[in-house]
Formats: sequence, structure tokens, C-alpha cells
Amino acid sequence: MSSAPRIYVPVRLQPGKPAPLDANQSKYLLRVMRLSDGDPVRVFNGQDGEWRAIIIQDSAKKASIRPVEQTRDQIATPDLTLLFAPLKKTRTDFVVEKACELGVQRIQPVMTEFTQSSRVRSDRLQAVVIEAAEQTERMDIPVVEDDMPLLKALNAWPTDRPLFYCDEAGGAKPMQETLSGRAIEAAGILIGPEGGFSAAERGRLRGLPFVVPVTLGPRILRAETAAVAALTLWQSLLGDWRDHPYLPETQNG
Repeated sequence: MSSAPRIYVPVRLQPGKPAPLDANQSKYLLRVMRLSDGDPVRVFNGQDGEWRAIIIQDSAKKASIRPVEQTRDQIATPDLTLLFAPLKKTRTDFVVEKACELGVQRIQPVMTEFTQSSRVRSDRLQAVVIEAAEQTERMDIPVVEDDMPLLKALNAWPTDRPLFYCDEAGGAKPMQETLSGRAIEAAGILIGPEGGFSAAERGRLRGLPFVVPVTLGPRILRAETAAVAALTLWQSLLGDWRDHPYLPETQNG
């Protein structure tokens, strides 16, 4: 079972009840993986845990799955939102993919004065996080929101939830020191664009009571590096890395 492909299906999973697969999933299983009727797969939907299922080959190009039994309970990820200024296409994809791998629950692209990208396709990025979740044993799918201006995102942010603002301009405590010893149930991390935040944006951020400026060290990091560094610090100090159980032996291979 450890070698069985793992796919996300956005429908409820019940024993014996067939669930349809889309054209891309059918192509992947039937043509890329060369599987056929009765072969095993692992499926999850972000609500019902992970299930052992078998393929039902409806035609040469179309398939569905039939869940057999639940093999893992549903596991919730920490309530963490990543807000970041979109970069060029491949680098934005990298940030979104790594955010999924590092356990972010929500991804919010924000447009700043120095943002390099003028448009973000949230539907395409949602496909990126689904693939990342399938490959990394994640049990749910983070939501990728439509992009919005930074000030609008700040106005909509819950005031009782800290937003850790990675300020490359200095004058902030190290993120590790700021997070150590805290108990936080929900939070956000804000990463700026390559050119940094403007003076007006920095002033606005530092004037908000829920914004907590932090630094990631003595070097100026690329935006995608800063996102990975900040999320890694969060997970190691406050996230689900500390007491996460080992995966079942049958799935570690």
C-alpha cells in the first residue's frame, strides 16, 4: 500500500460509495501510472481522513474510485495565514508550494507598492497546493485567496490575531526570540516584495496594534527565502512539528 498513488478528491468519502475523478486524475492514474481496474490508491478530501480505495476503470480514459476503509484520521493544521507579495510566476509557485508543505492553512497574496506581479491566478495556485498536499502526506488543502491590496488585507485582518511582519529594514527583535514561550492559536506571517515595503507601508504596519515586527537575521533575504525561513521558525516553535506522530509504517515504505 505504501507505493499506491495518493490523490485529493473534493467529495465526501464513504465506504463502498464511488467517487468520480476528473480528466487529469484519470489520465494520471491510467496513462502515467499505468494502473487499471481494481488497483489500489490512497485518497483524502480534507474532511474525512485518508482512505484506501480501488480504481474503477469506466473507460480507456476515464476512471473513478471506490473507498474501502479509512486508514488515517483527519488531522488539523495550525491556524496560520501567509500573506506575501506575489513574485514572478515560478517564484510565486515556489512560495505557495512551500507554504503548503510547511503547514499553512490559508495563503493570501497582497499587492504592495513594489510588488513585481500585476496579477495572480488563484485557481492555478490552488492546483499547485493540491499537488503539494498529495505528495507530502498533508491531510487537508490550504485555501489560496484572490489577491488584494495590502491595506485592504490589513483592514480585514482580525484585530485579536497577531500578524508577524518580517521587517527587513531593521529595528525589530529576532523572530525566534519573539515567538519563544508564546502560546498562540491563530496568527499570520507577512512577507514583503523584493524591493521591500515603502516607507508609507512600513509606517502603516508599525502603527497597527496587532502587527508584530520581527527580523529573520542579519542578511537581506530574497522574498521566497524569507517565507520559508519564517514558516520554518513558526512550525518549530509553535506549530505541529513538535509533537507530530510518526506516519504509519505502511505509508513510510
